[in-house]
Amino acid sequence: AAEGVMRSAFGFDGQKCSANSRVYVEKAVAREFVDNLVEKTRDIAVGDPTKRENWMGPVINERALGKFRTAVEEANADGGTIEVGGEADDSTGWFPTPTVVTGLPLDHRLFRDELFVPFLVVGEVDSLDEALERANDSPYGLTAGIFSRDDAEVRRFLDTIQAGVVYVNRR
Repeated sequence: AAEGVMRSAFGFDGQKCSANSRVYVEKAVAREFVDNLVEKTRDIAVGDPTKRENWMGPVINERALGKFRTAVEEANADGGTIEVGGEADDSTGWFPTPTVVTGLPLDHRLFRDELFVPFLVVGEVDSLDEALERANDSPYGLTAGIFSRDDAEVRRFLDTIQAGVVYVNRR
């Protein structure tokens, strides 16, 4: 799950309609999931995208970098924890670091608004039903995915989620 989320959130610098910008994870496994996600995110090389060793390049423009910085400031101000990332270098372009945030209230705007930058919020939920309710409480519904080994959970997700594109256990 951590690998799939990392690739979805930070591929193309989060600048795609299918970029993962929010994750709901059951409390029982949340810390383990976040630790794995942070480890994978730390390994992302950011820099000149024409060099093979760099997995992430710059965001599209200064406005996008501003959105990223505003999101980081908001997360910090509103009690979020920057687990990894949260930095931006504009000395040679618009290069934000891939960022994972935890600890924000689940009704925070960063769980609703699409930023199209490499910024991911992770929220803890008590159940799949709560995750589905929150996922469906979005004006966009572009893309959604689930990671589960439980066929009944997968079926519930597929029957309930309101999104244009859905994935199951996609790495």
